[in-house]
Amino acid sequence: MTTIAASPGISRTASALRRLYFVRFAFAIVWAIVTIATAKEIGPLTVTLFVLYPLFDVGAAVYDLRSSRTTGSPALLYVNIVVSLLTAIGLGVAAASGIPAMLRVWGAWAILAGVVQLIVGVTRRKMGGQWPMIVSGGISVLAGGSFVASAAADNPVLTNAAGYAVPGAIFFLIAAIRLGRAAKGN
Repeated sequence: MTTIAASPGISRTASALRRLYFVRFAFAIVWAIVTIATAKEIGPLTVTLFVLYPLFDVGAAVYDLRSSRTTGSPALLYVNIVVSLLTAIGLGVAAASGIPAMLRVWGAWAILAGVVQLIVGVTRRKMGGQWPMIVSGGISVLAGGSFVASAAADNPVLTNAAGYAVPGAIFFLIAAIRLGRAAKGN
């Protein structure tokens, strides 16, 4: 095992990201359970839940931005904030057109957010604990493509889009655990 010689800035950032990743894990799991249970059709609760997820992503990116001034790519976090805000608005508008429109918006967001997550993870490699974020970003890109494609199905459903949060949650948990060493400054 190699140890990470972390500067105080990296150690603080790793500690903050660790807390954020634990919160993101918990939110995504709870969101997925509630959303899968209620996403059989488009209704006010389903639309609210789908809009809430990218808005939570905005809050997480803002926290990440404030916590990681010494590492990473702040410009990409700003891109993530804008993309997630536009996605929340787009999902609200798309809901009026039906499930296929929501899947297209959700899929486009998964692709863009996945690319950002992948690049941010690569730029933070020296901190350690980022391979789960890199893998998760790649999976998000692939999942997003599948959501866009599934919008053209005979009977598209939102439950698969809701299930997308579960693997992401697991990767956040793994990354949080792996960041423990960097947060301690080892």
